[in-house]
Formats: sequence, C-alpha cells, structure tokens
Amino acid sequence: MHLIDEIHTKEPTWGYRTITTILRRDYRLKINRKKVRRMMRDMGIYALYPKPNLSKRYHAQYVRPYLLRNLEISRPNQVWGVDITYIRMSKGFMYLFIIIDWYSRYIVDYELSSTLDKSFILSCLKRALAIHKPEIINSDQGNHFTNQSYIDLLEEAGVKISMDGKGQCLDNAITERFFRSLKYERIYVYEYETPRELRKMLNEYIKTYNTYRPHSSIEDLTPFEVYFGNQLSGAISYQIRKGA
Repeated sequence: MHLIDEIHTKEPTWGYRTITTILRRDYRLKINRKKVRRMMRDMGIYALYPKPNLSKRYHAQYVRPYLLRNLEISRPNQVWGVDITYIRMSKGFMYLFIIIDWYSRYIVDYELSSTLDKSFILSCLKRALAIHKPEIINSDQGNHFTNQSYIDLLEEAGVKISMDGKGQCLDNAITERFFRSLKYERIYVYEYETPRELRKMLNEYIKTYNTYRPHSSIEDLTPFEVYFGNQLSGAISYQIRKGA
C-alpha cells in the first residue's frame, strides 16, 4: 500500500492495471490486478482521468452538480475544498482529511483517523463550520461525501454542495497539490512511528504552510494573510476553467 501511494502520488493518472505492472516489474512483487484494485479502493484513491462516474451507483441519489466551472473565486470563504488522502507510517497508516479555502489556500481544519469511517470527516466539518461558513464546499464523488449525513450537515448549515464533474479529472486540483507537497516534503522523507508523531509533524507543517511559507499564486503572501483579510495589490481572483 505504501508503494501504491508513492506511485499514485507521482503519476496520478495511472490506473490499477499500470500500477500492478510497475509493482511486478520494478519491485518483483507477486500481486494481481484484483488485489491492487481492492487496495486502492481501501486507500480511497483512484486514477485521475476522465471516466463515466466517480461514485458507485447506489450513491447516485446523493451526487450534486459541479458548481465551480466559470465561477470567479474572489474572496475567502467563498469556496472550500475537502478531500482525504492515505498517510503512511513506518508501521501502518492513517487517513488525513483536510478543508482548504480555495481563494487563499488556507488550511481551515484537518483531522487524522485510523479508519475511513465517515465520522471523523463529519466531526471536522462541524468544528470548522462552527467558526466560519463557506458559500460552497467542493468534494469528489466518493462515498464519504455521497451519503445522507454529509448532505444533511451542509444543507442544515446553508452551504451549497459541489462535487467534481463526471469525466473531469482536475476539478479538485488545489487540494491535490497540497497533498502532493505534504507527501514529498514530509511523508516520504521521514519515518513516523506513532500517530502522536504524525500529528505533531502535521501541526508544525500546516502552521508553516499557513503562516510562513509564501505562495506565488497569491502574490507571495501567506494563506493566513490572505484568508484573514490583508489587502492585495492587484486581483488574485481566477476562473475555474473546464478541466483545470
């Protein structure tokens, strides 16, 4: 699973067939496609390429349209992106859920869990919504977001629900970029023995990401400065274009 995560992070468009071939050829593992596909499903990852549907059919009643195409994102708390990723440790793994403000790139909140149970996602969202409320929250069509509890929570909070469009592989690109940076800068470089060590690293990394590290996409300011209202010289709004 650690190897699958590394391969997927480096080449997110490769599906389970290609990853199986790489595992057999480069790592001499005796593994079949069925097992790789099951592991990827258990890890909550999928190849980023146009496909008919990103969710299982029995979740179809909870799927919501993608609301961000051609939308000018021009202020904090206009759009939040939410997503989950697999985080490896020296022994075992955990799952990281983050909430990111798309305008400022500010990490609003996050939560770690040892399982993919939806409760850790709901508790994190409730905590964040008690402090700030976005106009729109965007996610993929995974089963953590295509369920009655998630839909009810956001609707009761008066938040519009957006989900990545069918056949659109980069609708959640801002969130994916954060995961990629985190993994290459911390997860693949160091070994974390316990959840406590992992949480300590995440606290420090996200604090640096939010308050110290400049971002070229927001005129070299920090997400904290932009999210909490510093005036920028020039507009940093942008348009979410089809497939971008």
